[in-house]
Amino acid sequence: MAVGIFDSGLGGLTVLAAAQKRLPEVDFLYLGDSAHAPYGVRDADDVYNLTTTAVHRLWDAGCDLVILACNTASAAALRRMQEGGLPRGKRVLGVFVPLIEALTERQWGDNSPPREVAVKHVALFATPATVASRAFQRELAFRAIGVDVEAQACGGVVDAIEDGDMILAEALVRSHVDALKRKMPQPQAAILGCTHYPLMQDTFQDALGPDVQVFSQGALVAESLADYLVRHPDMLGGGAAGYLTTGDAARVSDRATQFLRRQITFAAA
Repeated sequence: MAVGIFDSGLGGLTVLAAAQKRLPEVDFLYLGDSAHAPYGVRDADDVYNLTTTAVHRLWDAGCDLVILACNTASAAALRRMQEGGLPRGKRVLGVFVPLIEALTERQWGDNSPPREVAVKHVALFATPATVASRAFQRELAFRAIGVDVEAQACGGVVDAIEDGDMILAEALVRSHVDALKRKMPQPQAAILGCTHYPLMQDTFQDALGPDVQVFSQGALVAESLADYLVRHPDMLGGGAAGYLTTGDAARVSDRATQFLRRQITFAAA
């Protein structure tokens, strides 16, 4: 029984690792579309088409439930997929809502009107496509009022991480934080709105300073998934666990092993 986890590349491994820690009894089938990464510089239709293809691949492998562990895919494809109608017995969940629920201190399923929350100034670090979609702001507006969100498109960070160039990634993160702070000098909270970015969380925190609370998605999504499976145990599916990639399996395996610091072996999708 496997739950599918999809990302444009390797960033979703941060969500996978948290989910495996929280739900050790659940098997996961991970699919990274490294052949087409990064998604963050693609237009919405392109992201939708690529995401749909990947989700169908995981459904075909027996994963009735698929987590889009990619903020760009969640922003550009999730709502469109859901509004277009999903096959009977299949579900797709994104990574935005658990993060926003944590930020606004809401419980799952709390659909009461938006209200004022403690945090008033929020920095959002995300890919150019996620920033352009304004999906984060839209979902936040359903739950909170009076929150000023300043978004910073972090071009180049995903490419550097995928290439294993962490020195470049760190330099880019510090540059993007500097750019954000010129627009919002004193954010109270920062959202790492890309599942690649937790790999650079210490750098984000150092550049932002100790007084800024940094929200990362892995543990929040894992907890939300655990709650969902309690309510929907039939969604565990019947697929086999493993790691799939549309890219070069050997190269992707090496990068994944570096990121998670344990042996990860990908097969061709």
